Amino acid sequence: MTVVALAIAVMIGDGCCAFVSISLGRKETDTAKRSVGNSVVMIVSGSILLTAIYLIFADQIIAMFGGTVNEETFHHSSEYFFYISLGIPFYMFGQAMNPVIRADGNPKFAMISTLAGAVVNIILDPIFIFCFKWGMMGAAVATVLGQVVTAVLAIWYLGNMKTIRPAKADFRLSGSVCSRTLVLGITSFLSQISLVAAMAAINNMLRKYGALDPVFGQAQYAQIPMAVVGIVMKFFQIVISIVVGMAAGCIPIVGFNMGAGKKQRVKALFTKLLVSEAAVGAAAFVMVEFLPRQLINIFGAANESTYYTDFAIKTFRVYLCMVILACVNKACFIFLQAMGKTAESTILSMIREVVFGVGFALLLPVFFGLDGVLYSMPVSDILTFIVAIFLIRGAYRELKQ
Repeated sequence: MTVVALAIAVMIGDGCCAFVSISLGRKETDTAKRSVGNSVVMIVSGSILLTAIYLIFADQIIAMFGGTVNEETFHHSSEYFFYISLGIPFYMFGQAMNPVIRADGNPKFAMISTLAGAVVNIILDPIFIFCFKWGMMGAAVATVLGQVVTAVLAIWYLGNMKTIRPAKADFRLSGSVCSRTLVLGITSFLSQISLVAAMAAINNMLRKYGALDPVFGQAQYAQIPMAVVGIVMKFFQIVISIVVGMAAGCIPIVGFNMGAGKKQRVKALFTKLLVSEAAVGAAAFVMVEFLPRQLINIFGAANESTYYTDFAIKTFRVYLCMVILACVNKACFIFLQAMGKTAESTILSMIREVVFGVGFALLLPVFFGLDGVLYSMPVSDILTFIVAIFLIRGAYRELKQ
């Protein structure tokens, strides 16, 4: 549910960031202001609508993502889901405004606002969970309050922007401005929303083929596959967050220089980004292949059964064995988007997340059982990288002209 909200937020935020940066490169400040004003209206109205949908269809959404594996799981999922839904407008507004703040030339404030929300969440989590005895509700409420802090800081900055402070008239929706913003951000949306489809497929395959496994088919071990993959995906999200952060930081720089016609700067930045992302992937690869047990313990699994530990080690090593290629692929999506090459970026993102990500998650378990779910990730990253090579070469040829 948070990924769906994030998908809409980054579509509007990243699209606005790219639009603003290109406009500033062309010295079209008024157009940049209209993009910011229109983006604020879109994110506020979109977040309220999404919250209503979540609250109305809560049970169906939880069931769709495997939350009905047993009564206890459904209870915790429902409790967390309700409170997180109430915080969706704050979450989406903060996430959408973050790239806009960067486009205004203040990445430091964008970082501070995000970290402030995270720190509030971290501090309140143990207080609400253990001191107040709120359990799952406490974790959710702490998260929402952190999101409120980030949103409030974003609202304050919106009224004190340096370069592109929108006037009242800029908040009047314009079809051309909205469409251009959304087109530039569509890759961010699709790359996030497709993760929802992929996780739904993976979770349901884990539940289906886990039930057929001699060990995980037993009631006391039934939650292990989904819990382990959840931990592995959390680690992967940390790695990808670094990758996305580095690539997203390039968006205003790329947009400005593309708008100003300075393509050699863009080419040099693309090379540095690809090398840096590969280095992040290499560091993650060393951790998942040589330190999986330590990673498991970090996520609180030190006292679990040997079945849990063995499956977790195997999952880390197999599922993320191509994490280097995954990092490069993600950087390629975002950089092409920043260059304004939305078609190429969208196609590459859809091939990875939907065609390969969902397709192999559904297909490979038919032949390899529970292991097939683990194989789906590296196979998808290898095939996506092959396609990405051709798009990277094409981008270099264009930037040399």
